[in-house]
Amino acid sequence: MNSPSSQVVAQFGEYLQLQRGLSDHTVRAYTNDIKDCLEFAAAECGAVELRQVDYSVLRLWLSELGAEGKARSTLMRKAAAARTFFGWCVKQELIESDPTGRLRTPKLAQYLPTVLNGEQVSILLATAQEAAERQAAAASETAEIHAAATALRRWTECELLYATGIRVSELVGLNIESVDFSHRTIRVLGKGNKERIVPFGLPALNALNTYLAKSRPTLLGGVHSEEPAVFIGSRGRRVNPRTVRADVHHCAQAAGVPDISPHDLRHSAATHLLSGGADMRVVQDLLGHASLATTQRYTHVDQKRLAAVYLQAFPRA
Repeated sequence: MNSPSSQVVAQFGEYLQLQRGLSDHTVRAYTNDIKDCLEFAAAECGAVELRQVDYSVLRLWLSELGAEGKARSTLMRKAAAARTFFGWCVKQELIESDPTGRLRTPKLAQYLPTVLNGEQVSILLATAQEAAERQAAAASETAEIHAAATALRRWTECELLYATGIRVSELVGLNIESVDFSHRTIRVLGKGNKERIVPFGLPALNALNTYLAKSRPTLLGGVHSEEPAVFIGSRGRRVNPRTVRADVHHCAQAAGVPDISPHDLRHSAATHLLSGGADMRVVQDLLGHASLATTQRYTHVDQKRLAAVYLQAFPRA
């Protein structure tokens, strides 16, 4: 990609991060998609300038990606990146018209993550707690003490993910000052830098207090005492999302429940809230969804509740 285009893409990345408040992961994905798009346009269509990239070029780009076997979700993201980029280019007066106006991509197939039932969640959390307490009681050597601290972190992560339904990025971003212990709430910064307050229950409070008292100081190692993060990784700094995902997988395997991710715990929490009678809009607020349609897509009412509501509400059931 030529230097002027590289500069434009870099400026676009700054816009996504500073003005749109998108995550680093999303910014990298979008800018890489645009680099790929512009490189294809230049190499395959001779469109070396932005104004030369038209609808036919973009359609061919997506078609070629589809022919390569790229997933529909990938095609949707790349099309979204193109729409955002060229819309921004118009506003910046880099081009006169937006070539993405007629761009169409395949609809994304509905995907429902794994949902644990109430019993499976209880087994998961009880097993994680027992493992943490057992390792803490037996630890004497330095390596054992660190392993016990890690086990306590795993338990607390699972408790808080399920208790609040927050995203893994929001869990990782939690600071000590974000926790209101007296009211049992956390202040999280979600997508688009939107802040919300999420409550949590006594079991999660118990896990959090235990972790902060017995595990976090060990993981900090006495070196990074100024670190504001709640959850600490192996190097004494804020834990990363990959580690949290590994922790959740570890706990699921140890408990003998279906393999899950942090997002599956979020989905399970939302499903159980709805099954327990929570209003859809309350769940929307708790999850931090901008649209109710998103909540409806990622949560579902179990069949028993659906049948019960039908029998109770329908006059000819």
